[in-house]
Amino acid sequence: MPIRLLSSDVSSQIAAGEVVERPASVVKELTENALDAGAKNISISIADAGRTLIEVADDGHGIPADELELAAARHATSKLIQSEDLFHISTLGFRGEALASIGSVSNMTITSRVSSAKEGGRLKVDGGIAGKVEKIGAPVGTVLRVENLFYNVPARLKFLKTDVTERRAIDSLITRYALAYPNVRFKVTDGKQATLQTAGDGDRRAILAALYGVDVAKQMLEVMDREEGLSLTGFISPTSLTRSNRKEITFFVNGRWVQEFSLTTALLQAYHTLLMVGRYPLTALFLDVAPEDVDVNVHPTKAEVRFRSQDRIFSFVQRSARKALLAYTPVASVSPQLWGGARSTERREVGIDWSLGRDSVDSDQLSVDSGQFQNAEGEMRNAEETVNGQPSTVSPFFASVPLLRLIGQIGSTYIVAEGPDGLYLIDQHAAHERVLFEKLMAQHEKKIIPSQSLLAPEVVTLPPQSAKALTAQLPFLNHFGFEVEEFGTNTFQVRAMPVLFSGGDPSSALRALVEDFEEDETPLQTEVEAKLAARVCKRLAVKGGQTLTSEEQRALLNDLEACNSPRTCPHGRPTMIHLSVDTLEKQFGRKGPR
Repeated sequence: MPIRLLSSDVSSQIAAGEVVERPASVVKELTENALDAGAKNISISIADAGRTLIEVADDGHGIPADELELAAARHATSKLIQSEDLFHISTLGFRGEALASIGSVSNMTITSRVSSAKEGGRLKVDGGIAGKVEKIGAPVGTVLRVENLFYNVPARLKFLKTDVTERRAIDSLITRYALAYPNVRFKVTDGKQATLQTAGDGDRRAILAALYGVDVAKQMLEVMDREEGLSLTGFISPTSLTRSNRKEITFFVNGRWVQEFSLTTALLQAYHTLLMVGRYPLTALFLDVAPEDVDVNVHPTKAEVRFRSQDRIFSFVQRSARKALLAYTPVASVSPQLWGGARSTERREVGIDWSLGRDSVDSDQLSVDSGQFQNAEGEMRNAEETVNGQPSTVSPFFASVPLLRLIGQIGSTYIVAEGPDGLYLIDQHAAHERVLFEKLMAQHEKKIIPSQSLLAPEVVTLPPQSAKALTAQLPFLNHFGFEVEEFGTNTFQVRAMPVLFSGGDPSSALRALVEDFEEDETPLQTEVEAKLAARVCKRLAVKGGQTLTSEEQRALLNDLEACNSPRTCPHGRPTMIHLSVDTLEKQFGRKGPR
């Protein structure tokens, strides 16, 4: 095949493929253009997750009518003139590709007016073909309307993900920019419903409250540090407030949202030894460096940057975050209950009302609960097979544990018990996960999950991307014994919870259902019910580091003995370590050399 020049429409669509990957890419480019134009109010309207409509309106400087056609052309920009300017970039956009790329794969309309003009102009671009500029009355600023995205590139349209996933990507993007630019008033609407609205008063903590709830906003730790040529501001979460993935670790460099691995690594190093394995902080950090010390022209979507002094930046971020953690985190103290308390070995057939955050339980709160699973063995095994996703035979070793005699608790995390065949070390968190999971699934199999109304309904605020996923699944939650209803924008009211989780934190239960989903998952809808139950049980189970009374320890052992798969938690992690008498004798040299 001979070599030939590509036509302008083909080359435009190739370029668009690098800039416009999905609807969220369009929102990002248009929002950054509005911020570069000095906008103080940005309104974003979405329909069908951006497939049929994305409209971004701002009150920035606007575009002169006689420059509208040029603005929609490729490589046309007002933000740099010569190549040397690439090393002193202080704006979010600079390549002059965004509008041309968007216009080549959609029906785009630009309406704009500058303050010095009495009337504005309107330009329509359909599939990369620009029409004539029309004179029109318009307010100062720009309204950019993108309709029928990818209508002329059906292959790209086919590979878009579900509406929920694409909408989550848009919401996640805008929440980050709302935090980065607190002086700008953002409003996002989906149809007639406003899903995000900020005041634009410069208060980042107020924005955190709008996104994550007042309780989370109060807990966030402020970071403010400077050294020569560097500045780091923002918020990080305390060690008690974590997420199960890195999705809510946000970094902005000179006002630009970046996904830079070295910055994330530096932050996690600041939390080293302070967080459990698999837990990550919730952060929004804003790094300012001299424009000549950072290269932003290294990625098609400008999502990555390169620093001239990488090691210095790494060290600065790590030290600043660690300093904030140490300044706000109190020194841990050892509870006197670790060294005292009754050590009775009498077995009591009781169950405990496990309440998160409690260190003790009154004797009149004990209730008879043992033997609940004696008649549900087959049902429990079926529930476990559902989690594993395929039929399996449970070996006798994993089917049961012998009767155990409580010895005590170590480090407020592990329970020590004696069995007829040796010593058992039990992870209280993993063990309680297993107990809660089997009880919940037994009730689910019987289609009876008793609920208990809360004395005071709990109000839970979620980020827009999570709230959207949860709204469609409220009937599913009601089936599992929760009574949850919408209570305003991105806010829900929990009126009742399953009796099994009585005393637990409702917000933790809801967040467990929405925060662990991958981007290409359809939240909740295609999940196996047992997998969801396991997530909730993991979040509401007693935590490592929580001191338990002797009665609570015995009750946990009794409940674990009654489980069908007591040796592992629902996620496959072991609940106990067994040291046989024979092993102990070998270790002490009673049976010859080790």
